[in-house]
Amino acid sequence: MSSTQRNFRLTTSAGKTVVAAVVMADTPWQRFMGLMGKRELAADAGLCLRPCSSIHMFFMRFPVDVAFIDADGKVVHMYNGLRPWRVSRIVRRAKAAIELPSGALARAGVGVGDLLTMS
Repeated sequence: MSSTQRNFRLTTSAGKTVVAAVVMADTPWQRFMGLMGKRELAADAGLCLRPCSSIHMFFMRFPVDVAFIDADGKVVHMYNGLRPWRVSRIVRRAKAAIELPSGALARAGVGVGDLLTMS
């Protein structure tokens, strides 16, 4: 993740912060690379892949939570603790996937149907 990329705060509609620093990956290369090869994801960080309707965990070293969101930021599908060498299903309504530290969605009380905002 480049230091020139802007970070966004990810919050629920209730105003609860999920993570403080989400980086946007919106080019083909950024989306392809994602978190591959990283040793860890900081506890208060995340990566938003846009556009994205499925992810793979090939060459990953740690599990992540994933929230698939639609164009309005509504969670349409999610994974808690998706482990390395797994593949998500294709989420047809998803416009983006937000990868977060394992456990972040549960700690923030996020569920399918919730609205997430990046600001």
